[in-house]
Amino acid sequence: MKKCCTNSSGQALVMLLFFMLIGITVTTAAVHILINNITGASTVEQSALAYATAESGVENALLRMLRDSQYSGETLTLGGGTVVTTVSSGTITAIGTVGGATRKVQVQTVYNNDILTVSSWKEIY
Repeated sequence: MKKCCTNSSGQALVMLLFFMLIGITVTTAAVHILINNITGASTVEQSALAYATAESGVENALLRMLRDSQYSGETLTLGGGTVVTTVSSGTITAIGTVGGATRKVQVQTVYNNDILTVSSWKEIY
């Protein structure tokens, strides 16, 4: 009677190593993609928080301008960020910084007959 199979005990080890290599490659790629997504989401969140911080600075400046017409600005720490607010001839500029993200908001105001009116509110780059 003939032997139908030859001695193939080494094939199992080769196949195991091959599948291990594929598994490690797929896992490494998945971890790399996950780290990139987390970093991107963190950057977007910091940018949104910086914008909210800048807007809070503008709102604070509006309130202070109503109380004191000579208000010229200040630096505040809000939550995890800072905002630098400057007021110059009816223009309020607030620069919010959170982490590595910075956003600027500029507001144009008009002060007539003891009435403060906001004429423009925009983000500047």
